[in-house]
Amino acid sequence: MRDAYHEELDSIGEGLVEMARLVGSAIGRATTAILDADLKLAETVIAADTKVDDLQRDLEARAITLLARQQPVATDLRIVVTSLRMSADLERSGDLAQHVAKLARLRFPESAVPRDLHATILEMGQLAQRLMAKAAEVIITKDVDLALQLEHDDDAMDLLHRALFQHLMDDRWQHGIETAVDVTLLGRYYERFADHAVSVAKRVVYLVTGEHADELAQAEGRTGAGPAETA
Repeated sequence: MRDAYHEELDSIGEGLVEMARLVGSAIGRATTAILDADLKLAETVIAADTKVDDLQRDLEARAITLLARQQPVATDLRIVVTSLRMSADLERSGDLAQHVAKLARLRFPESAVPRDLHATILEMGQLAQRLMAKAAEVIITKDVDLALQLEHDDDAMDLLHRALFQHLMDDRWQHGIETAVDVTLLGRYYERFADHAVSVAKRVVYLVTGEHADELAQAEGRTGAGPAETA
């Protein structure tokens, strides 16, 4: 009976990894769709988000069943509760990738991104995908040092986000209000996606150590960019 219980705990972790890989792929494909005005690709990203939602609901149901039937304590309880929170972060990440794809669909056959901002948006998309890949690795390895590193890696996304706004505020902006709104939304989507990847990693730190990442980093003399939003 206990073997089946721990297999179910392991399967929850595997479900989280699958979610992370799916949303990481989604943000990469959504980035290509919006830069290339690729409607077919955008539609596949939008449709695929259903799988992420289904995985999240399935994981949530299994976690709640474990809580009800097994009444886990100590580390096992932390695993179940933290997994529920991570699944919510990952589901929101999938929604953000879908938002990027929906914007690509909305502006088709034009690209929502002016040519002079393609490089910045591409870099944001690639960085978002790398951060989520690292978050998946953290879930697998339970590597606390790697998890704490993610917040430092996220600094690059914050810099790109600020650079995007500086471009929008430049007096030489000639792409109109509608495009400015599109680019503002895109920047926010990527910035929030990165925040959720960091949040997942922070939750793994808590799962492993029983301490919150910010407290642990402070105790070890690490520096970070501040807590990632989770709403």
